[in-house]
Amino acid sequence: MAANSLRELYVEQLRDLYDAEQQIIKALPKMIKAVQSEELRDALTEHLEVTREQAERVQKICQELDEDVTGEKCKGMEGVLKEGSELVEDIDDERVRDAAIIASAQRVEHYEMAGYGTARTFATLLGYDDAAEMLEETLGEEKEADQRLSELAEQLNTVALEEGEGHGEEAGKGEAEAEAIPARPKRSTRAKAGGRKRVA
Repeated sequence: MAANSLRELYVEQLRDLYDAEQQIIKALPKMIKAVQSEELRDALTEHLEVTREQAERVQKICQELDEDVTGEKCKGMEGVLKEGSELVEDIDDERVRDAAIIASAQRVEHYEMAGYGTARTFATLLGYDDAAEMLEETLGEEKEADQRLSELAEQLNTVALEEGEGHGEEAGKGEAEAEAIPARPKRSTRAKAGGRKRVA
């Protein structure tokens, strides 16, 4: 349904955010199961609980507006989560997989930050001050989660890099050993024939 007023657009945004949170609640356990780092697992597990609270907040805001919280499909979040899931599934190395999970999780956080920032602005313009405060609270939580992921990324991405360089060194070693073996000189076909090149 097309929005014909700022209020209708605001409600549409809230429904979109609610569906996004429901998708995240469904996707996070699978992501947590794939994690190797205990710190990252703890961060994602904690954020799963926070996400449930955020979904309840959006539901409460819609109830106060006497609006149904369901009805919108967040296709953007669906795409972000699908891309992240496919990326993680294709990686065998645990350390590199953790780096990929952080990258995927941060894309999710930034998408949510944009959505909650927009909804908060609409709530303020429409005079829904209590809702604006709740949306601001959620926006702050998303920023904190993103910051924590950034700090973990500094550590885990370095581990993934070192792991990759280790494989590279082994490959380089094999190439160096191959280069160290002198090539056997080829005999000239001319020499075989015993002929000499005439100089004009």
